Amino acid sequence: MENKIYGLLGRKLGHSWSGPIHAALGCEDYRLIELEPEDLKDFLARSDIGGLNVTIPYKRDVMQYCDVIDDAALAIGSVNTLARRADGKLYAWNTDAAGFLWMAKRAGIGFRGQKVVILGSGGASLTARAMCRAEGAREVIVVSRSGENNYDNLHRHADADLIVNTTPVGMYPRTGETPVDLTAFPACRGVLDVIYNPRRTALLLQAEALGIPCSDGLPMLVAQAKAAEEHFFHKSIPDSENERILAMLRREMTNLVLIGMPGCGKTTVGQELARLTGREAIDLDACIAEKAGCSIPEIFAREGEAAFRALEREVTAEVGKGSGKIILTGGGVVKDPRNYAPLRQNGRIYHLMRALDALPTDGRPLSQTTALSTLWEERKALYEAFRDTVIDNNGPAEDTAAAIWRDFCENSGA
Repeated sequence: MENKIYGLLGRKLGHSWSGPIHAALGCEDYRLIELEPEDLKDFLARSDIGGLNVTIPYKRDVMQYCDVIDDAALAIGSVNTLARRADGKLYAWNTDAAGFLWMAKRAGIGFRGQKVVILGSGGASLTARAMCRAEGAREVIVVSRSGENNYDNLHRHADADLIVNTTPVGMYPRTGETPVDLTAFPACRGVLDVIYNPRRTALLLQAEALGIPCSDGLPMLVAQAKAAEEHFFHKSIPDSENERILAMLRREMTNLVLIGMPGCGKTTVGQELARLTGREAIDLDACIAEKAGCSIPEIFAREGEAAFRALEREVTAEVGKGSGKIILTGGGVVKDPRNYAPLRQNGRIYHLMRALDALPTDGRPLSQTTALSTLWEERKALYEAFRDTVIDNNGPAEDTAAAIWRDFCENSGA
């Protein structure tokens, strides 16, 4: 790798996780390379290119500067992997194809005999439609903003079996947006979204809620990177590396989210988790107080609960976009269902349980004005709807933190 350039070529790459993936595959020099369109030609003429991945918006643009393009990539009409060989020529492949198929297979989604609706018409769409057809799809429909099949006439395809999103709608930092409402496709039995940040886009959260098998794009990103490295360095890499790296990334990027009754120990357990894991713990109530310029009791006293909940929703939406954090919520965060998506999109949610008679009420406005038993009855079902799992916190905080971390290491990589 000495004196050779390895990296990801694109226009805006702040959201990319390609660096850690390639580092895990052994390419420590892999970097992000942001270029404007007018700089492509000169950059791709460099003799010191070792290997490059290509992303939005250049998967088709770079083809004119390649000397040799793999037949399969030519058939697809886009490339995402480049390498300069010893003969000085720039070679190109489409490893997204292998990644797309592994993502679908891992989610238990097959294409044979299915009607597939693909959202978007860019480079990733070209790969998706080619692979769907190669795998025996009965019909492949491409939906774009201004094409024959567009977002104004989706009703034509209400019988779709599978939905594939290849658009950037819902991608960080504009999380929470979705290209379509899945209830418009009552026959849908599978959803694939090539976006990998956030882990669960609004589209995938809806698929989960509807019980539809689905996958984000991180498995695709990992598998295509493994295939790219094989081209970069003329070596075979075991398929088992895909699962190893995917599990590693899931653990590193997934947030630990703590919910529970006021006074159940979220802050104390969160501090223990931060000590145990080295992660940053973010207290949503502290963020709200900082944003408001006064304490939580003061917000309640001056403006009431509605104003507090509005601030809470705003802060939750912003903090939930992050990755690899510990998020400590207020006891009433579950009262607004709109807080679920920001917490769930990148997180595994832990419900801390502590005996009601052990819950303190000092500094907690609602706990002081409403019986804890009443609060619990009001919120019990809400906590159940938000949580991934329950953790008992009637013992030492360090034991609770250790139990959470064990569960997280076992389950966050799935």
